[in-house]
Amino acid sequence: MKAGRAFEVPLSDAAVAVLREAENLREEGSGLVFPGVRKGKPLTDSTLSKTLRKAGVGMVPHGVRAMFRTWADERTDVRHDVREQALAHAVGSTVERAYARSDLLAQRRVLMQR
Repeated sequence: MKAGRAFEVPLSDAAVAVLREAENLREEGSGLVFPGVRKGKPLTDSTLSKTLRKAGVGMVPHGVRAMFRTWADERTDVRHDVREQALAHAVGSTVERAYARSDLLAQRRVLMQR
């Protein structure tokens, strides 16, 4: 993650189901969850961007983060700091961050399950 910090992401049941299905489709011996078009190479953000463009979707992979933020702001009652933490954003001043040591994992897990 950013600045070499580990970041734990709670996955929804739907996300876990996608990963399990991807595992069933994976080539024998491949350690990649989502292989790219080149054998042994991972799927890249540029491949995703190109695929979205060809499909006429009109967005880039990073746009999903903005979409998530808008959805969380408008459609949930989840606290601002939990929404920001879900995006791995730093919240508050340096002093506030020094005292706010929780990763809010339980609250983020509830948000991701929605």
